[in-house]
Amino acid sequence: MAWIRKYAPKNLKEFVDQKKAVEQFLVWYKNYKPGSKAALLYGPPGVGKTALVRAFARENNLNLIEMNASDVRSAQKIKEVFRASAKQASLFGKKKMFLIDEVDGISGKEDRGGLAEIIKFIKESVFPVVLTANDAWDPKLKPLRSYCEMIQFSPIPPTYIVKRLKEIAEVEGLIVDINVLKALAERSKGDLRAAINDLETLATKKEITVKDLEDLGYREREEDVFQTLKMIFKTKSIKAARFAVSLVDKDPEELIWWIEENVSNEYETIEEIVKAYEFLSWADLFRKRIVSRQNWRLMVYMIDLMSAGVSSAKKDVYRKFTKFKPPLRLQTYAKLKPLKENVNKALEKLSEELHCSTSCVKKEFIPLLKILAQNEKYKREIMKYLELDKNSLEQLLTL
Repeated sequence: MAWIRKYAPKNLKEFVDQKKAVEQFLVWYKNYKPGSKAALLYGPPGVGKTALVRAFARENNLNLIEMNASDVRSAQKIKEVFRASAKQASLFGKKKMFLIDEVDGISGKEDRGGLAEIIKFIKESVFPVVLTANDAWDPKLKPLRSYCEMIQFSPIPPTYIVKRLKEIAEVEGLIVDINVLKALAERSKGDLRAAINDLETLATKKEITVKDLEDLGYREREEDVFQTLKMIFKTKSIKAARFAVSLVDKDPEELIWWIEENVSNEYETIEEIVKAYEFLSWADLFRKRIVSRQNWRLMVYMIDLMSAGVSSAKKDVYRKFTKFKPPLRLQTYAKLKPLKENVNKALEKLSEELHCSTSCVKKEFIPLLKILAQNEKYKREIMKYLELDKNSLEQLLTL
């Protein structure tokens, strides 16, 4: 289990700093009545916004219903996750609380209507609603702010971070130079989660010294995928290559494509390129096992292979400038996205009409549609009924 989860606060006594924010949150909760304002916890990443809600819910035996950052924040998704249970009592009489994490992530076509649905949900819910955001003053959140009690979280002071890191090190049986803990606290810039991640990265041996910080590198708060690629391809340190993955705001599955696209741009010998692709193929096998078995503990092996494995494939670091390119498949997916959306809408429509799952539609009914579509008259009727163009229908029939 990752340390940020293992050492997450289980109650408010274990919660680090944010005294004023905690007091405001407790007052808001005490005074909450159905239809009251939601609590909007805002501040930089890693300062305890979500941790506070979870710790409070656990301490008070609340049934916490969450929508996390990986969920699609569309109006329909919010209805599915929240609206159905907003007015229903919990099993065994437990009280409820609703949490929508990273509400400032709502944007674009997929999230259309999401903010309006959240506002409607806040008005109708008989249970407390909590939102979190890094930037609560984002212009797109303006309609939402008037329905929220604003509670600000600040970067956590280094002294508090050092104290928490020292506690974790003692539990893990680590001997850590105090200067290492101070350096991690300073580098995290108030982000306790980042500091804990850094300590876990260094904890490959029981005694950690200042020299080990060289492998870690300096944590930049605004890392992008190109910097991550540079760290993987340009370092000889296994720790630094592995750590680079945690710096970028992309799923490991997508990052594999970026690495794959740029192996031949960086490495020059056939042996290095073959070895790098071999590590990527093993990483991809673990990715497939994670998906098929839903065994997320395998993720660590996938990340090690795609980062440290690829980094170790070279004989030496190339002292040259490499212009890294985005994956070709991402550009292809972007072009195919509208087509895929049309097909998915058609599947959902058939699923509702036929009262079965989309997988059942693919297995039992698509073969029938293929036969019917051989007749031009029926083909036109199918396209009209499912609101598909010719290309979308052809894509549907290949499922």
